[in-house]
Formats: sequence, C-alpha cells, structure tokens
Amino acid sequence: MPDAARLVAALSLALIAFIVSGLIMPLMPEGMDFGYFTWVNVGLGVICGWVVMGKRAGRGVTPAINNGVTGVLALLFWGLFVQGAYEMFRQAMRNRFDGPFEALGAIFTIGFDYGLTIMVPSIIWTLLVGGVLAGLATEFAWRQWR
Repeated sequence: MPDAARLVAALSLALIAFIVSGLIMPLMPEGMDFGYFTWVNVGLGVICGWVVMGKRAGRGVTPAINNGVTGVLALLFWGLFVQGAYEMFRQAMRNRFDGPFEALGAIFTIGFDYGLTIMVPSIIWTLLVGGVLAGLATEFAWRQWR
C-alpha cells in the first residue's frame, strides 16, 4: 500500500545511491565505462527504500535509525550483486569462463572485489549518515502523514 513513509524512504535511498555512485566512480580503474551505473543504483535505491524501509516505519526513533542503516545495507548488497552480475555477463560474452558454474561464482567474486574497492572512509561515512537521516526522515513522514 503506497504511503508517505514509503515514498520518503524510496526518495531518500535514491538520493544516497546517487551521491555514493558519484563517490565510487573515481575509485574505479581509469577509462572504465560506467554506462547506466548511476541510474541502476538509483533504481535499486528506490526499490530498497520502498520495500525494505517503507514497511518498517512507525516504530520509534531507535528502530528508525536501525531501519535506515538496514536499508542502506540492503542497497549496498543489491548494488554489489547487480553490478557484479552485469560485469560477469559482460565477461561471459567474451568467453572468459569455462562453464556456467564458474560464471555464477564470478558474480560473487566480482561483487566482493567491488566491495573491497569501495571500503573507504568517505563512502562508509556517507552511507552511515545517509542511512540514519533516511531512517529518521521516513519515521517523520510516517508520523506526519499517516
């Protein structure tokens, strides 16, 4: 059921995804083609905000902070998974894998490598502060527009 809390959560995580995508780009190898990287992450932010955070609104301030951090972690997980799957597919089209199971395992390997690349203080702090603010904004929206 659509409500203001789900909308605010979706927009908040979309904004966080947009900001963090801009912070990630300089960390990747030079000359990397990002294509729809930012917009895919923004779409994931909307989905994670709507599904993960929106339905958990209305439980108080401390659960709201936990809700925001949970939403950001879900966004991070799905972002790494989707970007890893895209990179695996790109490599598979160039016949870099011997079989389908090696290709499926590469999704997690590539996602893990991307995760190690983005573990820098600026991104971690942006995700944490953004998650707390998104959780509080979602809680405020739930209380204000029931």
